Amino acid sequence: MFDIGWSELVLIGVVALVAIGPKELPGVLRMVGQWMGKARKMAAEFQGQFQEAMREAEMADLKKSFDEVKEAASGFTGNNLMTSLQKDVSDALRVDALDKPAETSTDTAVEPPATPTTPEEPTPATFVEAEAHAAVNEPLAITREVEPAPVTQDTAPSEAIKDAKAS
Repeated sequence: MFDIGWSELVLIGVVALVAIGPKELPGVLRMVGQWMGKARKMAAEFQGQFQEAMREAEMADLKKSFDEVKEAASGFTGNNLMTSLQKDVSDALRVDALDKPAETSTDTAVEPPATPTTPEEPTPATFVEAEAHAAVNEPLAITREVEPAPVTQDTAPSEAIKDAKAS
């Protein structure tokens, strides 16, 4: 605790022997020992009370956290999210509600349902469009590709076009 070495203790002993005297030195040393014992007891008692206060503070913190956990756990019962979801699912799965018409509230504006219409009679133009569509979807004839002959000056361009149409 105190940084006192052997040399300092010997010096204190010599000074005490000279100052107090050899006759009263044992009584003084006994009294100093008793004071040291009392000081150690008081330090131990203080340390014990401090440790007890720390344990009580920890217990109070533990009790507080336990109460928070208990409160959170009690939130899972009663009117909470899971219970309301279970209620909604059970209400949706009830069969007896299917036989009754749906209840509508009067405070919301609901548009009337659209009435179905009959399709128009086909016109001759519709048939022409359908035939043109069918002609496009017909399979094409497989033809062989012919490379066009190189055009020379003596061959007219109209002959090259006739050859391409023929193939």
